[in-house]
Amino acid sequence: MKRVLPVVALSALGLITVWRYEPSADTSSAATEVVAPSPAPSSSSSSSGSPSADPSASSGTATKVVAGSTVATEKGDVQVEVTFEGDTIASVRMLVQPNHPQTTAAVPVLIEETLAAQSADIDTVSGATITSDGYRESLQAAIDSKGA
Repeated sequence: MKRVLPVVALSALGLITVWRYEPSADTSSAATEVVAPSPAPSSSSSSSGSPSADPSASSGTATKVVAGSTVATEKGDVQVEVTFEGDTIASVRMLVQPNHPQTTAAVPVLIEETLAAQSADIDTVSGATITSDGYRESLQAAIDSKGA
């Protein structure tokens, strides 16, 4: 009988803690971005007053940021933002992604594959098939609208 009271009290405390737990719903504030390594200095260093410091700056290589379409998936919406340096994909960032652990793990892999392939022709990440499909669709929309 002496053990019953502490066991019941601790069990009730544990259940109350679990019932009150609320996972964060905002995953878009921690947007994931991976930038491709670039041998040329960034545009901020080319504006330092030394015109011969960056030969690509004088060649007219423009940086363009394009957001892909928002794709509704079973797990949640997916939207990417692509930064182009000329015709090269310099970086990709997730603007909107499902709040799911497998998505969080898959996003860096998808971005790395995009930077390596320089296109939307990338493999699906195992365990995140739905998110991978939405990512590819939004990425292709960004690539297509870059030329427009």
